[in-house]
Amino acid sequence: MSVFATEEWFKEYIDAINESKDYREAAATWEGDICLVVEPEPDKGVPDEIWGWLDLWHGECRGGGMVTAEEGEKAKFIIRAPYSRWKEVVRKELDPVKGMMQGKLKLKGDLPTIVRYVKAANELVNLAQTVPTEFVDEQQ
Repeated sequence: MSVFATEEWFKEYIDAINESKDYREAAATWEGDICLVVEPEPDKGVPDEIWGWLDLWHGECRGGGMVTAEEGEKAKFIIRAPYSRWKEVVRKELDPVKGMMQGKLKLKGDLPTIVRYVKAANELVNLAQTVPTEFVDEQQ
């Protein structure tokens, strides 16, 4: 089991993306990398910002992992939220596209493009759920 938003977690997540026929079909024409920014919540064990980059291209993830803020800022899409909000997304308690429209997840990039690929976005959440995940604020 890997801890959410660590290098190991992103590696397992990328593997899940690349093994998914459903994602490949839903994102067949998607072009653009995404950076997921986990904003710090020191009281929950996340003292620093975490940047996770996914090089998504035509239904596959060509690479990714943890990056610096400087590297992450170059992504076509940047989605930011506090740690606890990302936890809600991974647990499917918050739909990511609705979250962006409601301002619960902050998007830097073209929202209409994201909305056009809502099935792919939902599949990415489904895949995140398949990664055996431990949350730092729930560790014993």
